[in-house]
Amino acid sequence: MRVLLVEDEADLGEAIKQILIQEKYIVDWVQNGDDAWLYLQNKWTDYTLAIFDWLLPGLSGIELCRRLRRQNSSLLVLMLTAKDQLEDKVEGLDAGADDYLVKPFLRAELLARIRALQRRSPQLQSQKLQINRLTLDYNTRTVYVEANFGQKQVISLTTKEFQLLEYLMEHPNQILTSEQIRNQIWEVGAETVSNVVAAQIRLLRRKLELLHCGELIETLHGVGYRLNSHAAK
Repeated sequence: MRVLLVEDEADLGEAIKQILIQEKYIVDWVQNGDDAWLYLQNKWTDYTLAIFDWLLPGLSGIELCRRLRRQNSSLLVLMLTAKDQLEDKVEGLDAGADDYLVKPFLRAELLARIRALQRRSPQLQSQKLQINRLTLDYNTRTVYVEANFGQKQVISLTTKEFQLLEYLMEHPNQILTSEQIRNQIWEVGAETVSNVVAAQIRLLRRKLELLHCGELIETLHGVGYRLNSHAAK
């Protein structure tokens, strides 16, 4: 799940980013509304959620919401602000925000509101991704294989391995190029070596092989990668 975070307060922005990364979200953080709009118009990156501060340099969070809704975008938007008057909340929601979180807030409330938004979204209502015996659980942020007698064997993945597997499982039986994968699971502007995708695929496949699921990920040389749901179960 990829998040665009727009927050001009450096300390708060960094704190929110680290909270989300710990929960295995992919986060692009910008500090003004003009940059945020450029990111939102980037055709190479698909965001699941945007978190906008209300008051920003350049375009405000309110104006970003209005622009998105004028484009008929269904992107989930969580608005952050110190404005706590009823009329402010009404203005934010009427502009197109899906929820409204007043500063200061606790980590637990931020994550609870994000989970609530996910449950309300038709595209995100499923709490699990499952391919054959392999399951990715959004609630626990874990990956496991169904073993004998209903037992679950958990696979210990790094954050990037989790994000890579999530992206592959979201697009079963589709060929994904290295460029598509790099654009979707690495932050915009991140410095990566040319073989970073191939290296992460190898590491992920090695862990899946320990539980006899490595054959799910196919390498199509010169083309890309595919998670094959028709592989041996």
